[in-house]
Amino acid sequence: MGETIKRRIRERIWEAMEREGVALFPGAFGRIPNFVGAHKAAENLNELEEWRAAKRIKANPDSPQSHARRLALRQGKIVFMAVPRLREERCFVMIDPKMVRGRERFAGTIKGAFALGRQVHPEEMPRIDLVLLGSVAVNLKGARVGKGGGYSDLEFALARQLGLVDESTPVITTVHPIQIVDDEIPMLPHDVPVDYIITPEGIIRTERAYSKPKGILWDLLEEGKLESIPILRRLRTSLIGS
Repeated sequence: MGETIKRRIRERIWEAMEREGVALFPGAFGRIPNFVGAHKAAENLNELEEWRAAKRIKANPDSPQSHARRLALRQGKIVFMAVPRLREERCFVMIDPKMVRGRERFAGTIKGAFALGRQVHPEEMPRIDLVLLGSVAVNLKGARVGKGGGYSDLEFALARQLGLVDESTPVITTVHPIQIVDDEIPMLPHDVPVDYIITPEGIIRTERAYSKPKGILWDLLEEGKLESIPILRRLRTSLIGS
């Protein structure tokens, strides 16, 4: 039932963004949609104390957040991005701002991150100061709808499992105002709520009615995830053996 509601919200938002002309290339459907004003939303991050204080951020790889990734690198923040579908043992890419000076624009893209960054195992990573997510829809309680793969939630859970984030780690998303909905969005224990919604118009602090995932919830893992993600298999094996 919950997934059906989320699917309907996704489809409604994708359709609305296309209809209103606020979706940018390559279009809204089936993805975290790029939107008119994404660069301005990224600039508004500078008004957020948690952003200014952060030295290490974990960011999603999607197009609308590329502006925020570039901003982070230009401000000397280390950026971590997940390898698509966490399909490798070294499942994060670390982009060190010292290594990409003058090339932040390229480094902020997926292609650039892999070309200029370094793949790392999550157990090598330092503590993360802030998490940046992309969204299809979000409400003022902090409930979020992604594109449906569940990887952003799983990446947070993995980081929590390894002590890289906790309940107090700020989670932010940048969206177009049309993506902010009044709907009640179903939230399960593995879903990541957001603390701040950043739009081209400004910053909204959510009511945040939900707790953040406390780690990997093995019983709630989707079928096939354990088999397809090496780091999950390794962690599961170590837990069984301990």
